[in-house]
Amino acid sequence: MSELVAALSRHGVLLVFANVLLEQLGVPLPAIPTLVLAGALAADGKLPLAGLLFASVFASLLGDGLWFLLGRWQGHRILKTLCRLTISPDSCVRQTESVFDRWGLPTLLVAKFIPGLSTVAPPLAGSGRVGMPAFLAWSGAGALLWAGSGIGLGWYFHDAVDRVVEWLATLGGGAMAILGGAFVVFLLVKWTQRWRFFRKLRMARILPDELRRLMSAGEPPAVVDVRSARARTGDPRRIPGAVILSLENLDAQIQLLPKEREIILYCT
Repeated sequence: MSELVAALSRHGVLLVFANVLLEQLGVPLPAIPTLVLAGALAADGKLPLAGLLFASVFASLLGDGLWFLLGRWQGHRILKTLCRLTISPDSCVRQTESVFDRWGLPTLLVAKFIPGLSTVAPPLAGSGRVGMPAFLAWSGAGALLWAGSGIGLGWYFHDAVDRVVEWLATLGGGAMAILGGAFVVFLLVKWTQRWRFFRKLRMARILPDELRRLMSAGEPPAVVDVRSARARTGDPRRIPGAVILSLENLDAQIQLLPKEREIILYCT
């Protein structure tokens, strides 16, 4: 642990930049602990506060800008790719679209505080044809708020952070083992949740060829499109004859579905 603190003291701005950039690119490497520790070192005069804030915001904008451009180029397809890679696939696109549709660009102010939303919101903004200057302004403000919160916590509670670091230093190599073990456990829990989600999804899934055969039969199932309005705009293709159903008005609309036929839903 003392080696980590020493490395942060020597190359703190660069390490913060790298950690923030990797997190914004989607690597599950949380930057907040690094920002808090860097803030404590800044309070002790070992790191430049302005440099830390600039590096954090710049790295965040680089990552967000790349996802934004990919979203503009690939549209809704990049969101599907992201949610295949995310460790929380069950709450990826739908929740992000719901929040973004309600609040628009100001969503970027709080996106980095919400797991999953941080990576998905920029390409969602790009796919929605938001202007680059407006995107950078809101994304930069959100990055400053997020990074400033982490660094500010470290600055304000630097005495407590210093005591924790000193205690971890007494553990020697055991400190890194504890931190590494906690990180591995976190990843295992999230990947287990991911595996269980996809297992349930496969159990309740019907293949396109099967659906086509059913639709060609005498009693075709009722096909319901439950994609969000943004998803339908981004990808206007739809299954012929599908009924559009809004999840926001599910209770009222579900009464209109035929009770004598099998119902098949499709979404993003």
